Amino acid sequence: MPKIFRFTQFSLRDLVVTAGPATAVIVLVCLVAYWLIDPSPPRHVTISTGQENSAYEAFAKRYAATLAKQHITVTLKPSLGSQENLQRLQDRQSGVDIAFVQSGSTEQAEAERKGLVSLGSLFTEPVWLFLRDTKDVMQLTQLKGLKINVGPEGTGVPQLFKKILSVNGVEPTDLTLGALENTPATVELLEGRIDGLVFSAAPEELLIQMLLQTPGIKLFDFAQAEAYTRRFPFLSNVVLPRGIVDLGRDLPPKNYHLIAPTATLVARDNLHPALIDLFVQAASDIHGGAGWFRKQGEFPTASYTEIPVARDAEKFYKSGPPFLQRYMPFWLANFFERMWVVIVALGALILPLSRIVPPLYVWKVRSRVYRWYGQLRTVEQAIEDVPHAMRAEVYPVQMARLDEIEERVNQISIPLSFAEELYGLRSHINFVRKRIAGLMRVQ
Repeated sequence: MPKIFRFTQFSLRDLVVTAGPATAVIVLVCLVAYWLIDPSPPRHVTISTGQENSAYEAFAKRYAATLAKQHITVTLKPSLGSQENLQRLQDRQSGVDIAFVQSGSTEQAEAERKGLVSLGSLFTEPVWLFLRDTKDVMQLTQLKGLKINVGPEGTGVPQLFKKILSVNGVEPTDLTLGALENTPATVELLEGRIDGLVFSAAPEELLIQMLLQTPGIKLFDFAQAEAYTRRFPFLSNVVLPRGIVDLGRDLPPKNYHLIAPTATLVARDNLHPALIDLFVQAASDIHGGAGWFRKQGEFPTASYTEIPVARDAEKFYKSGPPFLQRYMPFWLANFFERMWVVIVALGALILPLSRIVPPLYVWKVRSRVYRWYGQLRTVEQAIEDVPHAMRAEVYPVQMARLDEIEERVNQISIPLSFAEELYGLRSHINFVRKRIAGLMRVQ
């Protein structure tokens, strides 16, 4: 049966043998880097909001809708307000990842110790002191003896309002401070069972909108607002413009000065950077427009917060969205942004390997041919060293060995580009055979 020489265009087996270890190392490096860098954010996040019908709740729903477009589920967890939100963030077992917190609720050192970071200030939350129209109150000292609802301790308003009273020389015991939530407290005010109530909330809150238009209810004017901001750096002086509520009815009938902390978005410092990017970009869309107390683009901002601002959030406020996210879908851009170090490292690794693997491949293929030259040289050595008297016995043995070598060589599978080496080996085998045959005739 004729011998069939198996030639191929390419030797996959030799390529796997030569490039396999390097490929395995590269894959292992990629897997380890992916695990360490963790480019994919969690698909679920929990945000602590506020009371029912509050601005915190309304804005949290808008955040949830925005992040849902990126296939991230945001669970809303109602709370009493800022203080309870802060407590949940400090409790690692609460399940809360991010929350609305009012400026002035904590100190910078305390926030750093608890591992909290700010994603920026979102909007001002003026202190709204609504009173029954029968009460002629021009200064806070005139609140003595009145029933004023400041809300539950978890809202943060009681702590803030007590600070405001203290700089006016008014002790909490000088008046009756109620602890009702916003909705029942509003009912109590309208029924005349309390004299006033205090909110610290965005003007978008429904109860604020209603009370500003309710006959018999008036808003307290903080005429000394600028002085309050000097005493408390986390406060700012804002003005409720005349007619902003209803121009036709001229509500309010004059400019009102208010003091305002800011609402900040606060998270734990281990929140995934990609989620920080998403929340900050959502904040820019939700809070970036003009409002009653802000100009276009004034919020969100890295200012007005005593909690350290997250590095990724600060980068956004300085430079805008990451470069790749301006041109790519979020998930793809986030992957490249998080893995760019690995990609550069792989480039540095693949470049030298690309110069090493091809020569190794060539050597591996040629070695299947060249290793038979050692056998061929052994046959030549055997016929050269044999004494003249023993040639008759040795030559047939070496000739048979040479036939065996040729048989094995004929079974070699080799790429066509290396056929020259194979045919060269076969010609050399034939050369040694002729030499042995010549020596056998001479003896």
